[in-house]
Amino acid sequence: MRVNRSILRGWLGIGCALLLGTGAQADDFDGVRQQIRDAMVEQNIPSIAVAVARNSQILWEEGFGWADVAKRVPADAHTMYSLASISKPITATALMILVERGAIDLDKPMNDYLGAQKLTSPAFDVRQATVRRVANHTSGLPLHYQFFYDDEKVTRPTMDESIRRYGTLVREPGENWLYSNFGYGLLEYAIERASGKSYPQFMREELFAPLGLTETIAERPSASDGRAAERYGVGVNRHQVPFYDFDHRGASAIYMSAHDLVRFGMFHLDGKLAGQKRQVLKQATLARMLDQAVASDSEGKRTYGIGWGIGEMHGLQQFGHTGGMAGVRTQLSIYLESKTVVVILTNASGPDIRAIDNAIMHTVLPETILKDRQSTLPASLTGRWTGAVQTYTGTTPVELQVKEDGAVLARVGKRPLRVVDEVALGKDGLLQLSNIEGDVGTPDAARYPYTLSFTLKQRGTDKLNGSVSTLSRDLPDRAGNALSYWVALSKAEH
Repeated sequence: MRVNRSILRGWLGIGCALLLGTGAQADDFDGVRQQIRDAMVEQNIPSIAVAVARNSQILWEEGFGWADVAKRVPADAHTMYSLASISKPITATALMILVERGAIDLDKPMNDYLGAQKLTSPAFDVRQATVRRVANHTSGLPLHYQFFYDDEKVTRPTMDESIRRYGTLVREPGENWLYSNFGYGLLEYAIERASGKSYPQFMREELFAPLGLTETIAERPSASDGRAAERYGVGVNRHQVPFYDFDHRGASAIYMSAHDLVRFGMFHLDGKLAGQKRQVLKQATLARMLDQAVASDSEGKRTYGIGWGIGEMHGLQQFGHTGGMAGVRTQLSIYLESKTVVVILTNASGPDIRAIDNAIMHTVLPETILKDRQSTLPASLTGRWTGAVQTYTGTTPVELQVKEDGAVLARVGKRPLRVVDEVALGKDGLLQLSNIEGDVGTPDAARYPYTLSFTLKQRGTDKLNGSVSTLSRDLPDRAGNALSYWVALSKAEH
């Protein structure tokens, strides 16, 4: 199924500039909306849904594009998306319900909770492959993912048969961190055996329903329901991906809306939700999921707990998870100190959503702009600079403010001062300021929507000059323009 880029462009429209403030309100996200619309057109993404919460309140949730392209079903914050590996912390939360009830012990061997078929190893003691180590990917199980598509004859085997084929430890338990979807298939199986309920039933009755997560399922979406986004593959055309199953449903099978997922993140911050029907887990149990985490990269900068990746993003301590498989790219980020939750869901293979994440964080927590900044500007640039762009139709005033901490603010024409998110200083001494909103006033530039990019050279102590270019935004069916004009600025006296 081809996703028509010109239809996408027309449907999405054009947004506004990113606003910077001490607290985010609904309209503050106009700049993020533009980032999303640009990304969808540039990368041919059928739809994106986002949700943001802070201090136990949802600040913003919205969907863009098509959940189903052929049927023209629009996406919104209540559309259910395939989560891929964000299923892991959700399965881990269900696991902890049984741990809290005493039905599963994290430090008992995984084999204690399996059926007739057990984990084996040609070299290592399988008793050391505990439930905890399976949950934090240190059990010795290797990389594994296996998909069973509707248009193929091969179907999902029983879990006992999958364990017979692939339940082999290839490392000594506790020796290394090895990401294994199969381990979460084992946890799914253990949940079923310990609870006496199927995995979808246990998730629905013991986790989703008590938390009021009514837009969440752990099974195949109903064809008649129509709430789930279709999945689309790679390439320019992004054909619809046939539905597929796994032998690791606990790792990959959950569908959830952006609205429900941001609330799930809020639950992990506070231990409760507004409208929650009954207690699901104690706050201390939720904290255990982050305790005793193990290093998940060679440099030890990130760790992995029970279902959660833990580390630093945007200069802040964070835990969360990402997801990626055919027709899925998802992200859930939770920031403890600021009590912030960010959700980004797509129904396409492999899109780059980093710019969207940056834009959201820079709006909600403006201090992260400086923490994310890559370049350090020399002290000679610090101060207020004023001048003008010279075009064939006249002049447009320009103001730059370079702060001592390296932040740069820009004003072009009558626009208010805005933080410049893309700042770089090259070895050649050229200062590059990109993705700035403004209007230079020429009809040539105005043919297509554009942003401004400054390339400036400091001359002595009090002069900056060079060019400002109007760079057309991505267009669906033609190349845009880059038109450059002279700009000169002088350092204002204190």
